[in-house]
Amino acid sequence: MAMGSKVSLVRVLDAPSECPSVGLPVVSELVAGDSTSIDRAIDALNRSDVAVVQHEYGLYGGRDGDDVVKVIYGLRVPSIAILHTVLSTPTTHQREVLNDVIHGVDVVVVMSETAASTLRHVNEINGTIVRIIPHGAAVRNGGRVRARGARPRLLTWGLIGPGKGIEWAIDAMALLRDLDPAPLYIVAGRTHPKVLARQGDVYRESLVQRVDRLKLGDMVHFDNSYRSLPSLNELIHSADVVVLPYDSHDQATSGVLVDALAAGLPVVATSFPHARELLTSGAGSVVAHEDAPALAKALRSILTLPELLDDMASEARSIATSLSWATVAAQYQRATNALLQSVVVGA
Repeated sequence: MAMGSKVSLVRVLDAPSECPSVGLPVVSELVAGDSTSIDRAIDALNRSDVAVVQHEYGLYGGRDGDDVVKVIYGLRVPSIAILHTVLSTPTTHQREVLNDVIHGVDVVVVMSETAASTLRHVNEINGTIVRIIPHGAAVRNGGRVRARGARPRLLTWGLIGPGKGIEWAIDAMALLRDLDPAPLYIVAGRTHPKVLARQGDVYRESLVQRVDRLKLGDMVHFDNSYRSLPSLNELIHSADVVVLPYDSHDQATSGVLVDALAAGLPVVATSFPHARELLTSGAGSVVAHEDAPALAKALRSILTLPELLDDMASEARSIATSLSWATVAAQYQRATNALLQSVVVGA
């Protein structure tokens, strides 16, 4: 909107009673399990110049979110699909759904080179244009300046659930208890609402039990509060290092990784594709999955070698410029203008 485009939103809900606040005009709602909402969403999208569809398997109703296909195939305006997850080993149905999405739009956007390569290898692109536009972030000026002798603060944040690999980071903390001062590991975020609905808080409770068993109560802190954006930014600014110990080998895009680099923070991450792509120039360390000693070794190096931490933070700040929302928005505007121009030329 700051660049002159008018943006409105079709809000996706699991149930009609959900009413999350948003900063954009809501012109319609797509409610899981409500077939009439599909028609209303299509009508609203067809009143725009370009429809932009965010694709994530768990976002829409139907099996593997296949309700989105009905929306896409009802569009009469040019359309762009932004793919948040590109799986290297999808199920047959997941592959079918994504192929239908790809074939139903004019342009697909992925957020990394790895995602683009995987998409071309696994899915059927046909004539659909593929563009790479990175995940954006609010760029901030570095993390805190740690006072001499202050405890280093490690941070993992986001929705919590199985697959986050936090148990491996907790085990790594047990291997760092000899450091003086001992680091403090903060795990911030609520349990993912869909995980909570299906499984309850079993995963979080298992993490708390792990901390108790390892006697790490003074080194690991769980922050289960809901944070506003300013509060989250303050938390991120308070960290020295971000830890992303994810179990997934396929994660082609991580918004938390992007936010960490945008804040100028070094990152220690497991070897998922987006981490390998963004950290290879030296903004952090990439370690093997499910390997607490490897995590501990990487963290120990950063926490005991100030010059290494400074070099990583400097590289993170260098990368941050290309990840700013203004830069990303300009790329989307160019993609949209090119799409509209091609429609005019082809008319």
